[in-house]
Amino acid sequence: MNQTNYLVIMAGGIGSRFWPVSTAQTPKQFLDMLGTGRTLFQHTVDRFKTICPPENILVVTSESYTEIVKEQCPELLDANILAEPCMRNTAPCIAYASYKIKKLNPKANIVVSPADHLIEDLDIFRKEVEKGLEFTANNKAILTLGISPTRPETGYGYIETTDKDADIARVAAFKEKPNLATAQEYLSQGGYYWNAGIFFWSVSTIIAAFEKYNPTLATTFQKGFDQLNTPQENTFIREEFPKCESISIDYSVMEKADNLFVQKATFSWSDLGTWGSLWEKSTKSQAGNVSAAAKTKFYESANNLVHTSSLKQVIIQGLDDYIVVESKGTLLICKKQEEQRIKEFLKDLEG
Repeated sequence: MNQTNYLVIMAGGIGSRFWPVSTAQTPKQFLDMLGTGRTLFQHTVDRFKTICPPENILVVTSESYTEIVKEQCPELLDANILAEPCMRNTAPCIAYASYKIKKLNPKANIVVSPADHLIEDLDIFRKEVEKGLEFTANNKAILTLGISPTRPETGYGYIETTDKDADIARVAAFKEKPNLATAQEYLSQGGYYWNAGIFFWSVSTIIAAFEKYNPTLATTFQKGFDQLNTPQENTFIREEFPKCESISIDYSVMEKADNLFVQKATFSWSDLGTWGSLWEKSTKSQAGNVSAAAKTKFYESANNLVHTSSLKQVIIQGLDDYIVVESKGTLLICKKQEEQRIKEFLKDLEG
């Protein structure tokens, strides 16, 4: 195992599209959404255990979730649980971890991963992660994983490559979530990949990128560099982190960088962003129904997802293509094709 490999897990989101199961108090990454006995966050830690040692795993999360992180993965160092006092999107999150790692090991090579993705084919995944880390260890490059699309998906951003036949090639462009016709065109043309939000770089490369493309953010963390990995770190972060611009790593660095590459990945992947994506990845009955954490009887019903907070008995009759979710006194019944409105429903309730 390479001792210079570091992992940064981004685990600060609230997963509002998985409401009412996922809440601000206990978001989806800390829940067993797959019925495996392990949470999405625990699965993320598990899949990297052969890539880097536990002491080289950093988790950036809300200060509200630090105790959950400790409970679910006690093997991680307390000092490596980075507590954000407020949400500031992915660029400040990654900058915080990067400067902290630089002080720990200026020769570090880093992979950054969200905490809530579903990844199958773990042997393939680990080989491709090791390949990506080898590339950034030997090149001053920013590398992102591109997932080979299996369908004209409109829910993901895409990466266009300059060479569709190469395993690693320069990025031509990032594409926003397309409409169906555009997604079908991407699929037929080839050379377009789903943006998985998994990144590789050496610590020196990413910090040079922050200094070039977001000098204000770089200055903030350079100012507090001496306080990182000391008892004064928390005071510095609580004072300075809220002042950071809320901006994604894509807008802050990726779309500006001239040393940006994409590595074609072949493992099965989903960002599990919605109930619909969970239904797609779940084992279905002959009628297309999925019952997760529930004992469900279906009558004249097809293509539904049922999820309850405990193994409740549920009877469904005459529903087609619905989400039925119960948690903590709240029952949601929603058409799968309308699930983008779940945030709207939650906002109205919080009114």
